[in-house]
Amino acid sequence: TPSNANISANKTILKPFPDSAHEFLDFNPTTVLETLSSYNNDCKRALDFFNWVEIQCGFQHTTETYNRVIDILGKFFEFDIAWDLVEKMRKSSAFSKPDRTTFRILFKRYVSAHLVKEAIDTFNRMEEFNLKDEGSFSNLIDALCEYKHVIEAEELCFGKNGDCAEVLNYKLDTKIYNIILRGWFKIGWWRKCREFWEEMDKRGIPKDLHSYSIYMDIQCKSGKPWRAVKLFKEMKKKGVKLDVVAYNTLGRAIGISEGVDVSLKLYREMIELGFRPNIVTYITILKLLCENGRYKDAHKFFNEMLNKGCEPNVRTYNCFFGCLQKPGEVLKLFDRMIETGVQPTMETYVMLMRKFGRWGFLRPVLLVWKKMEEHGVSPNEFAYNALIDILVQKGMVDMARKYDEEMMAKGLSAKPRVELGTKLISGGPEDG
Repeated sequence: TPSNANISANKTILKPFPDSAHEFLDFNPTTVLETLSSYNNDCKRALDFFNWVEIQCGFQHTTETYNRVIDILGKFFEFDIAWDLVEKMRKSSAFSKPDRTTFRILFKRYVSAHLVKEAIDTFNRMEEFNLKDEGSFSNLIDALCEYKHVIEAEELCFGKNGDCAEVLNYKLDTKIYNIILRGWFKIGWWRKCREFWEEMDKRGIPKDLHSYSIYMDIQCKSGKPWRAVKLFKEMKKKGVKLDVVAYNTLGRAIGISEGVDVSLKLYREMIELGFRPNIVTYITILKLLCENGRYKDAHKFFNEMLNKGCEPNVRTYNCFFGCLQKPGEVLKLFDRMIETGVQPTMETYVMLMRKFGRWGFLRPVLLVWKKMEEHGVSPNEFAYNALIDILVQKGMVDMARKYDEEMMAKGLSAKPRVELGTKLISGGPEDG
């Protein structure tokens, strides 16, 4: 597997994708996927590379590489080009035919742009590809709920009057109900969550472990963690087979309502019962410890996690970054993160740049930006805005204007700034 350093090197070589470059570059599906991902926030470069590696290097694109570039195009609302590629896939060999993931990506990108009708039309077009089935319908409902179009998802499933839409010919099982319940959860309609939870009983829909885990989370986020604890007891009483996810949700709930020490006690109990903690278990307790200002205990628990063979991921580090209050400690942890092979996400870069910016430190912001470039990560609008904000704050208007123009050239939305004489450009892609 190529390293991020190799991807960064490839990006340098590929500007502007010279004809001779293919003579000394060996591309395989993994390299192509990773390079496309590095252009996640620059759809023109992503498409140029996609075409170049096929035409100049003779690379045969796979379904996965097609899907990756379609996802990037959809992020920038280039749906006509995305569909051209889908049609090209249809006519290609079995090696690169469209699959359910292709259409799931289109659902996600259409709905994230609030183009619900287009997403539904895409689902109907799946019949042309012999892919229109229950699983794809579930993917459509999931996309609608993920991007807060739960009302439309519910109408598709049950009709406008709440009567089950039999014309769908799809079984509305516990999985679909769970997706919609999670959708109401995402938009924070707590009353609707409760009504839908009760509606499941009225319709005779069996509640599984996932149902309870979602509803426990709802109780936590709506400010009623004690009800999540009550639900956990109800699950045990009904004989619902528990898993680590349920214990993680309970750990968060009980930590909020009764304190982090009770969560730690539950963590020990979970281990005694034979459940193996996962990364979410550790992040849940680390977050509770950090929120309570118990940084020494958090570091101790972090070491316990390492001793038990659970490697920290980017979310573990982000948890610490959110709580640390000394620039030196943040930079030291950032270096350790990279040295141990954990690659920062865009969320990490933006969080750190904003944090240093709030503290009024420019040099660490530029350091983080440089690391992002070294790792072959294409900055998104949030990263650009974080950098431009601190440059303006420090009076470096010319440099700020340079980055402002650069991001707008990529089709990203810049914040209106009096200092730069800029106005808001709407319609930029959403993060993700």
